[in-house]
Amino acid sequence: MTALRRWREADDDGTELPAATVRTAVRFTLEELAIGSPGNSVEVRVPPAAAVQAIAGPRHTRGTPPNVVETDMRTWLRLATGRVSWSEAVTTGAVRASGVRADLSSALPLFSR
Repeated sequence: MTALRRWREADDDGTELPAATVRTAVRFTLEELAIGSPGNSVEVRVPPAAAVQAIAGPRHTRGTPPNVVETDMRTWLRLATGRVSWSEAVTTGAVRASGVRADLSSALPLFSR
């Protein structure tokens, strides 16, 4: 939570944070997604920080998952904190989502502004 708080402050004033702090914030928010929306039907990838499986539905265990969400670290943190909407991120191409369960709009934001 401390890393996320530091990221919010840096995002507000435009300062750069060490990459390790940003990765920690991403990992923390991905863990919160997995806790709040448990399951294995959607793989959420935020390279190079981490990936998790979340959202209830059919479990996937081999090969490329049928439901994948992928984005960069800044976009993910902006989604997790409500600084950008799911539809805006998908429309602008900042998020790539494939599969019928890959819409995370009901699970986001994880934290309010």
